[in-house]
Amino acid sequence: MYIVISGGGKVGSFLAGNLLEKGHAVAIIEKNPAICESISTSINALVINGDACDLRYQEEAHVERADVFAAVTGDDDDNLVACQLAKISFDIPRAVARVNNPKNERIFNLMGIDAISSTTVIGELVERETTLGDIMTLYTLQKGKLAIIELDIPEAGSKACCIPIKDLGLPKGCVLVSVIRGEEAIVPHGGDSLEPCDSVIAITSVEQEDKLKDILTSK
Repeated sequence: MYIVISGGGKVGSFLAGNLLEKGHAVAIIEKNPAICESISTSINALVINGDACDLRYQEEAHVERADVFAAVTGDDDDNLVACQLAKISFDIPRAVARVNNPKNERIFNLMGIDAISSTTVIGELVERETTLGDIMTLYTLQKGKLAIIELDIPEAGSKACCIPIKDLGLPKGCVLVSVIRGEEAIVPHGGDSLEPCDSVIAITSVEQEDKLKDILTSK
């Protein structure tokens, strides 16, 4: 997978190094020439000296082919603008942003940007998105140990369809919070069953995400 990171400071360089170790391709856009030079000597990634809020530098980083755009500078305004630019100009599949002021988190979320305050959680969120593409992480709890996720039931259906939720054998600690069916939001009960094209909102431990996905989506 290919991830473009805006910001090459401590958070950005840590995130880049973590993703590179796991085999992903990374590009970094950083304003400060000295930081760019330092990163270039320590990280095997494309490093661009420029402002990620400027379309020219996002084009140079080939944001159009990125799977995730992560803005992790210390400036919330810059992070919001950079993510919005990536979403509007390149229709980026996923935008993740570091939020330095918790009061701004709601604004980011309303704009369709995953707003995260923890450096560790940012790395986990980007990594999970690139490896579990069918699962969207909406929020993390307990320092990243629990996740609120959204998972889509395939249009062709799955083994879970037409079986009461109480009989699905969900992993311990997994809770189905809501089912989005068309324009309707349903609070599911044990006797209810899932249907093709449902979007399921669930709370689960991160380590159980794969198992939950398999139970709900496998055919």
